[in-house]
Amino acid sequence: MGGIPMNKKSKEKAIKDYVSWFEIPAIDFQQAVHFYNHIFGIDMAQNITDVNAMAFFPVTSGIGGAVISGPGSIPSDKGPLLYLNGGNDLNNVLNKVEEVGGRVVMTKTLISLNEGYFAIFLDSQGNKLALHSKN
Repeated sequence: MGGIPMNKKSKEKAIKDYVSWFEIPAIDFQQAVHFYNHIFGIDMAQNITDVNAMAFFPVTSGIGGAVISGPGSIPSDKGPLLYLNGGNDLNNVLNKVEEVGGRVVMTKTLISLNEGYFAIFLDSQGNKLALHSKN
């Protein structure tokens, strides 16, 4: 998705990406990892310690993130809405959400021809997230 152009009078430099890392909280860590592995067709590397567990979304460049379980990791359908990349067509991901315990809240919806589409879902832990794709 695009953004609002910067005010030309602003002397501040624009930040390239306002999101640098994200964490999706989970109570049932293995169920959450299975959920994201299934809908994206990936295999998340895991790091499990005595304190917390993390599974990392594989990236070659750009913004990374993880599923995290441990103290303070409380799933929620409230708060900021994180938009995940839905690939070429977000329906390829969205159609798998309910197969692994998630729920589609809003089906694929046109933002604009220039910006593409979005959809909203609850993951298997109850977190509300969105998907975005150009097509």
